[in-house]
Parts: sequence; C-alpha cells; structure tokens
Amino acid sequence: MPSIVLAGGGTAGHTSPLIATADALRRIDPTIEIIALGTERGLEVRVVPEAGYRLELIPPVPLPRKPTPALFAVPGKMLSSVSAARKVLDEAKADVLVGFGGYVSMPAYVAAWRRKTPIVVHEGNALPGIANKFAARYCTHHVATSFPGTDLPHAEYVGLPIRRAISTLDRAALRAEARQFFGLDPDAPTLFITGGSQGAQRLNEAFAGAAAELLAAGVQVLHAIGPKNSLEVAQTGGYPYKVLSYVDRMDLAYAAADLVVCRSGANTVTEVSGVGLPAIYVPLPHGNGEQVLNAKPVVDAGGGLVVDNAQVTPDWVRATIPQLLHDRERLTAMSTAAQGVIRTDADDRLARIILDVVRSAS
Repeated sequence: MPSIVLAGGGTAGHTSPLIATADALRRIDPTIEIIALGTERGLEVRVVPEAGYRLELIPPVPLPRKPTPALFAVPGKMLSSVSAARKVLDEAKADVLVGFGGYVSMPAYVAAWRRKTPIVVHEGNALPGIANKFAARYCTHHVATSFPGTDLPHAEYVGLPIRRAISTLDRAALRAEARQFFGLDPDAPTLFITGGSQGAQRLNEAFAGAAAELLAAGVQVLHAIGPKNSLEVAQTGGYPYKVLSYVDRMDLAYAAADLVVCRSGANTVTEVSGVGLPAIYVPLPHGNGEQVLNAKPVVDAGGGLVVDNAQVTPDWVRATIPQLLHDRERLTAMSTAAQGVIRTDADDRLARIILDVVRSAS
C-alpha cells in the first residue's frame, strides 16, 4: 500500500490542488495512505480534515521576500520545521513527497531529500515561488507546472488540479438550479464578483459604489466579499444584489453567472476558464507579478480581459459592466475562447505521475 505525503498550505492556491490530487489518487487506488502536511496558520486546518484526509502540522517558516530582521530567525525555525517534517515522513514510511510550494513545502523538501524520499513538485503559478525553485534545481527531476512555459528545471506542463465538481461542470445544464439556489432571477444577466477566499477590498468598494446603477441597468449580482469583510448594499430596483461572506458551492456560482470579475490566482484562472465563464481578471497589485502571467494565456485567446487594480472604481463599473453583460454575442465568443486553453484533467495526470514515481522507486 503506497504512502504519500502531500505538502502545501496557507491559502486555497495550495490547499485546493492538494485536495484535488488526493481525491484523484484515491479514485485510482482507494488503498493509498494519504497524509497532508501543513501549519496551524493556514486554511488547511479546516479544509483538509473536511475533505476527509489526515493532517499533520509542522512549525511555519515564512520566507521574507526582502532582507529584513526576520530573515535572521529563518535558519533556526527551518531546522525545527525540517525535523518535524522528517518525523512525519518517517512515521508514515512515505514512498513519495508531493510539494505544492509555499512555506510548508520548503522544510518538507529538505526533510525528504535528506531521507532520500522521492519528491514530486507541483508549481501552481506561471511564475514559480522560492520553495519550488529550490526543489526543482536541487532535489528532484519530477516537476509539474500549471501553465505552459513556466521557467523551472525539468518542467512538464500538466495543469492545475481542480475539483471534479468544477472540471466536469456543465454551466448551461445547472443554470436554473444554480440561480434558484442563490435566490436569483432565472433570466436576468448575472454578474459574479469574487476576490478569492479572503475577498478583495478594492472589488468590494468599487461594485458596492455602483450597485444602484447595476440594478437599474437590469443586472443582478452575486458578490462574495470574504469572511472578514462586511458590505451594505441597498436593494433597489427589481433585481437582487446578493452579498455572501463565502461561497461553498463555487460550481453553482459559476453556473449562475454570465460574467465573473475576479483576481487571477492560478486556481481561479483554471476553474473559470475551464468552465467557459467569461472573466474580467483584476490581478493583485502586489507580489511578484505572477497573477498577470496566470491570466495571460486565457486573455490572449480572447476568453477574458485584464484590468489593473487601480482602474477598478465605481465609475469604471458603471461604464463597463452593464454594456458587456448585455452583449450576448461577445460573451458567447469569450466563453468559447476560454474553454480548452488550460487543461482541466491535471488531477488525474498528476496522480499518475506520482504513482509512476512510487513504482519506479520500489
């Protein structure tokens, strides 16, 4: 019975592909032992156990992007975290470690390398992070990427593992059920706004500021604002403006929508384009620019638009969104263009790569 440890946590960008890969491994071989590695700080504390997988925690070691006093504390913290990860690998008798990047993966990579455990790296973004750069260069030849052209040694374009409920979604077939689920009008042009698992203040403020004009233009709105945010929107006109802290049924949100305005994290781009949902991507204004690159293949194909974060204001919403939502011909063309740009079978592809590594090491 293979024993596989999956390392990744912090945000949905790491936990979602981890869970999708675990699900694919279990579909192929239900006897596989799967253990997820995370820290107490991340989303994995909730979502991994909810998905039915065992979670082991190690001390977090955030890696500063710039030289700061916190950098001097990294070596000591790294030693402690590597030791904890090694203990998990030993107790699990791990046949392979699969890392999804982020600060959970770096100590896991070091522990697995020292233990001579085979390592498979999956890079979620078009622009790779520090941990995966390190592992791809020094620890392994098994490197999978979410986007074509990602600059990593030994890289193989596999795609980003996403949930089967999304990758197999038929938006048209579910539209009526989805709109009823959220209490939306069955026929009105529908906008979905999401800033990711934590929400996006810029999107929240811009669309709330233009809510009255959207409703007056015959547009209904489903707005996921993030669990720590609040938003008051006056319900004017005949159509609803639904405000939710968090969307558990993202498949139904995508099915209900004619257009989505969202960030361009790798998971979001893969899911949105995979289901053929026209999108306006608003990349995070900070970081290393990976969100612009994530959206580029879909935008280049005509399946979406990219708008700079600073441009998203109530005036921009009023001038752009109603016109686009009432242009059925353009939305149909964007939907057709988006589909097929990015692979949606990466969960199975990555699972089979992992199992091939296990077999070759046996």
